[in-house]
Amino acid sequence: MRLRILLFASVALWPTLAVAVEPDEILSDPVLETRARNLSSELRCLVCQNQSIDDSAAPLAKDLRVIVRERLKAGDDDAQVRDYLVQRYGDFILLKPPFKIETLLLWLTPALVLVGGGAALVLFARRRRQGPAPASLSDAEEGRLAEILSNETDRANPPVV
Repeated sequence: MRLRILLFASVALWPTLAVAVEPDEILSDPVLETRARNLSSELRCLVCQNQSIDDSAAPLAKDLRVIVRERLKAGDDDAQVRDYLVQRYGDFILLKPPFKIETLLLWLTPALVLVGGGAALVLFARRRRQGPAPASLSDAEEGRLAEILSNETDRANPPVV
């Protein structure tokens, strides 16, 4: 019975546990560990770039998780830990970087790509609709075309005997 309860509890809590956080990283104080997990979920893995350090198994992500926990154990509040990492790695370490002059390109790139792609599609559609202007035939070419067409008509309609 105890085994079933333990199994059920581990399965029920499994989705809340980060896969990348290793047992030796977990703090004994549950309040500090919760703060560390919250902070880690806001910080970008500089290797993966699309994951938080809490979700990443990269060695650098582990180092950053350890730094977060060390700073929390030293008494830093969440803002101080975040500021420390931003000072070392720049705003790019934040999964949601602040909107300011230095990050303007980071924030506007998706919109610029969308507008640029839309403009390219509109130009492509216009050029395709217009097509190239037909070239006019010279008098000699028109005469030759008429001769070919009359020969084709004669072959398609042979005289009935």
